[in-house]
Amino acid sequence: MTTATAPLTVGRLAEAAGVTTDAIRHWEHEGLFPAPERSAAGYRRYGPAELDRARFIRACQRAGLRLADIGDLLAVRDTGACPCEPAGSHLERRIAEVAAEISRLESLRSQLTAMLGAVEAGTCEHPLPDNWCPPRAADGGECE
Repeated sequence: MTTATAPLTVGRLAEAAGVTTDAIRHWEHEGLFPAPERSAAGYRRYGPAELDRARFIRACQRAGLRLADIGDLLAVRDTGACPCEPAGSHLERRIAEVAAEISRLESLRSQLTAMLGAVEAGTCEHPLPDNWCPPRAADGGECE
């Protein structure tokens, strides 16, 4: 057997896919990988199809898809069909999540900018979280 077709151990598969061995084992546990063949010593053995599968899963994760979404796409892919059509609804949902996160982060940036402006101007009446300064009984907790 040449090195190109030699079975891969979980470590070599993980390295080739750019993930950890724990990720491969987790995907197996979640049903994204079929039970691997085992060597006589009980080591997991993988081939080129599993490397392709691991790279597909990793690419989907980089796009922010959940393991359940990836499982849906793999189920279609395993039939030999292209998973592009069912991927559309998963991607639309992910785009909406990213848009909501961008909106949240823009709001946070506005709050932080306002807080910084108040700190620089010395007028930080009630910045988040409520007040930066420790309470002082003598002057009602105002900053010096």
